[in-house]
Amino acid sequence: MGSVKNICFQVVEGVDKGRRFADLELPITIGREDGNVIRLSDDRVSRFHVKIQEDQGQLVLMDLDSTNGTRVNGETIQLRLLRPGDRINVGRSTLIYGTNEQIRNFFKANESDDQLEATVGPEGGEPPSADGASADPFDFGSDKEIDVFTANPPSLPVRMSPAQAARLAEVIEFLHRSLSDATGDVHIPLQAIDARLPLASWQKVQALQSILARYSRQISDPEGNDP
Repeated sequence: MGSVKNICFQVVEGVDKGRRFADLELPITIGREDGNVIRLSDDRVSRFHVKIQEDQGQLVLMDLDSTNGTRVNGETIQLRLLRPGDRINVGRSTLIYGTNEQIRNFFKANESDDQLEATVGPEGGEPPSADGASADPFDFGSDKEIDVFTANPPSLPVRMSPAQAARLAEVIEFLHRSLSDATGDVHIPLQAIDARLPLASWQKVQALQSILARYSRQISDPEGNDP
């Protein structure tokens, strides 16, 4: 297997939400201390929380005996192979591994009738309606499906007044919180085949969440240097 290239992590929840760490070199450590490749301003994150390294062409995430532990896709882990789209929880922060393009390509390459489902939401919830109506939140009644992985999102308004900026930030935060509430209890076992939501739709939610997180950071810190 070849080496892993273009390693990217997107922070979608926590103090650092909206930050994007791209083109990283291995090994990678995540923590709140100076000296980490990904340094998070989260007091629930350990000084050196997790380490990510390569083994036989795959990324391996290892918890470094952190105080509050590490979860991947809702599952508490000590050691875990990472796949594009995996959701990593450390402290109060959530990171998604992979660029939107990598996530899309991964799931297209692994697409099959019995693999594109995952557990989303609390157990025991109601299944999709019996009338066969689409539960896809991205079905806007258009004949052409919106591909959020490759679409160029609209630009933010410029020269807004403080009141306008505050209102827009409030709207974006509301949408972001709604997405977080919808996905916060997700549980995706490594070999998941059973669920209520297609995994492809789940990954679209992830992509939208990362876009909204970046918007929120751009508004609150317009002079910031983060990409």
